[in-house]
Amino acid sequence: MVAAMDYCARSKRDATSQRRDIICAKRNWPNTYKVERSREQHTLDLHMGVPWESVTLTSFGRNKQLYFDILEEARLLALEATEGKTLMYTAMGSEWRQFGHPRRRRPLSSVVLAKGVAERIVTDCKEFIGNSQWYIDRGIPYRRGYLLYGPPGCGKSSFITALAGELEYGICLLNLSERGLTDDRLNHLLNVAPEQSIILLEDVDAAFASREDVKQQAAAYEGLNRITFSGLLNCLDGVASTEARIVFMTTNYLERLDPALIRPGRVDVKEFVGHCDAYQLEEMFLRFYGKQEKLPRKVAIEFAKCVLADGRKASPAQVQGYFMRHKTATSSEVLSHTAEIWEGSLSTTLQKEPITLQATAA
Repeated sequence: MVAAMDYCARSKRDATSQRRDIICAKRNWPNTYKVERSREQHTLDLHMGVPWESVTLTSFGRNKQLYFDILEEARLLALEATEGKTLMYTAMGSEWRQFGHPRRRRPLSSVVLAKGVAERIVTDCKEFIGNSQWYIDRGIPYRRGYLLYGPPGCGKSSFITALAGELEYGICLLNLSERGLTDDRLNHLLNVAPEQSIILLEDVDAAFASREDVKQQAAAYEGLNRITFSGLLNCLDGVASTEARIVFMTTNYLERLDPALIRPGRVDVKEFVGHCDAYQLEEMFLRFYGKQEKLPRKVAIEFAKCVLADGRKASPAQVQGYFMRHKTATSSEVLSHTAEIWEGSLSTTLQKEPITLQATAA
């Protein structure tokens, strides 16, 4: 609203002042109006810890349409600021707040999973979104749960971010290990999540131990948070659970999850996201170097063979890190130094090699 009213903070209001009146006009609106902002210094928001603030608009005459025009322009400006971008939300108290600035949507093609995995999930999500009446007609709760599991650095979170961009959805980040999270608050947050958003529960294995391992791991999990395992299960598919909801969970250790958490109805789709196979390595190689050199596919196939030789495994994060260190290298140089994928430090091999060649030629 402040932006829509052309309020440019010409008279800056400090945090301790209680009231500051500003009179401004805009050429699109014929009336002169007053914007009055007041802050109650002695009344705080219990969840956010900040003073309550109110904005009052005043104008001459009886034309109420002015206020509707202001609010409509504010709405349009807010939509323009987020158009074509992905919104991230985080739980603040009992509500969702936008986290950071809107992010440029990540192309789905920028995350390379095993062949068919991304396509299956995208198709399933779009079918779910477009068939709400099908669920209603059959009395089936209209919600969908997904679990992505596999080693770290293999693209689980990156894919969810790209998927949100593909669906034009936002992402609600929820940390189940937060100490202040209770069963009631979790249920409330799931029920008031913004429309057209994905609820993301990352690393769910870190929040709960399997009930079979509770005795062995009691010390590690005791006092971790105030949410209970049964409370989470009820929030996902209990009587009070909300509908029209997409929930994604990620874990690095599937075996640590209680079977009750990932049974059908709570988790409808499970997909393994693992280390790079030949297809992923070829696609990533062509994406980084194919355009600049117009490489044939056989070069990418050779790169995949080099990486997978001797049964070695590499995560997409490791391969991408290797490419990032050698952004300007030629394809032949990248092929000849694949051992650096598993090295933790930056290598100067590609920088030293041309100097050696020049000395030899001299």
